[in-house]
Amino acid sequence: MSPRQRPLSSSERSRLDPFVVATGDASPRDQRDLMERPFFSLAKAKRTSPIHYEAGDVRVEVFAVPEHGMATIWDADILIWAASQIVEAANLGFQTSRFLRFTPYQLLTAIGRQTGSRDYRLLKGALARLQSTVIRTTIRNGENWRRQQFSWINEWGECTTRDGRVEGMEFVLPDWLYRGVIDRSLVLAIDPAYFRLTGGIERWLYRVARKHAGRQTAGWTFEIAHLHAKSGSQARVSDFAIDIRRIVARQPLPGYRLALERTGRQERLHIRPINLSTGPVDGVVDAIGTSGANGIGISGVAGSGLRARKSQLTLWPETAIPSLNLESNNESNFLLERGDGGKPPHGRRSARS
Repeated sequence: MSPRQRPLSSSERSRLDPFVVATGDASPRDQRDLMERPFFSLAKAKRTSPIHYEAGDVRVEVFAVPEHGMATIWDADILIWAASQIVEAANLGFQTSRFLRFTPYQLLTAIGRQTGSRDYRLLKGALARLQSTVIRTTIRNGENWRRQQFSWINEWGECTTRDGRVEGMEFVLPDWLYRGVIDRSLVLAIDPAYFRLTGGIERWLYRVARKHAGRQTAGWTFEIAHLHAKSGSQARVSDFAIDIRRIVARQPLPGYRLALERTGRQERLHIRPINLSTGPVDGVVDAIGTSGANGIGISGVAGSGLRARKSQLTLWPETAIPSLNLESNNESNFLLERGDGGKPPHGRRSARS
């Protein structure tokens, strides 16, 4: 049964208060856990082979169904947009929910897409992949839980006119992602120019750079083989290295300068921030560390707030965002204790997760 044919009475949406997106205008924010681990396919071609990643006590498994294929890093723009809207509303003191209602025009324009009929069809294809992709992970698994399993979108629906024109949409985020967004220590601002990056590896590499190098002057250094493992790419390490060299030659990452270093047969990528447009809004991480290399790097930083505007959404009666919601902020993250998202102990460390 398609999402819009599913009876609302049997839907999770019937048990959640909707968060009606008042405007698509919000600074883009990304969720830290999604920025450095292999949660998405980096290829535009359909991927059905799973991703298996393990580093220390961190495990990530991603599974796709043949009908839709695995959610791609371009599909992840929808999750970035949702996170941005939730953080923006929370900054303004409004209640949020993992059940979002919005117009597709709001979403598409915010992530730099066109708004023709083809783009609406592509949006629905992306939502189908996000819903059908299954993730298993130990990240933020809680004290008594070893692993969590979920999809990027629990369910979604569309409101159409009699001639088939889509006027409104809604979807439900998984609790794992929602809690990772309302915890401000787990969210970072990203450059809006990210949405203009065309290659899957360069998009993923920007997110890694933003997560690890942040705004730290020293930047961060990675072994190429280590980057390959973190990416989940299906390419051979040698082909992945060629792609990285091409990206270094183009220097496409907004706010970051890339440089390759070689010692014998070992190749490293050094990422250094330059002229960042993303200002910090929470504590900067000030420890020194590297990722699979002997260089110097620092992880840190976070997002920014914007402004409220009058609601543009008139498809549903709930056009105002409800009152302040504080009970969702109770869960702490064990990654903070490991120095993965807060202020780790001073000194050199190896960030291999």
